[in-house]
Amino acid sequence: MNNRLLRTLGLALVLWTAAVPLLAHHGAAQFDVGKKVTVQGKVVEWFWANPHCFLRFDATGDDGQVVHWAVETQSGPNILPQGFTKQTFTVGDQVTVTLEPVKNGRPLGRLLQVMLADGSTLPFGAGNSRN
Repeated sequence: MNNRLLRTLGLALVLWTAAVPLLAHHGAAQFDVGKKVTVQGKVVEWFWANPHCFLRFDATGDDGQVVHWAVETQSGPNILPQGFTKQTFTVGDQVTVTLEPVKNGRPLGRLLQVMLADGSTLPFGAGNSRN
């Protein structure tokens, strides 16, 4: 009986140890937290998914070349209350994106705010309100 109890506890410990990393979510280590960059461009894709939605847009860099940006947001259900929907962006929409860039300088980041062509901003409460 003691041997069976020890095996059961051992198995429970192994399963618990293996499950803990599954509960974790990646942190913000890749982002230059606190630094804000604002970029103007045209929407290439609005990808609505879990665990993150992504906005891809093209902007013109300082050298005149096109820079392909990608920014992540939270999951769709988490950003619905902020005014985002699956139809918020369409290809070709003009946007001004404020983001926290990644530390390595690549054109990637975490979305903080988007100003649409009509001057409204998302998320709501971050500057102007939507009409």
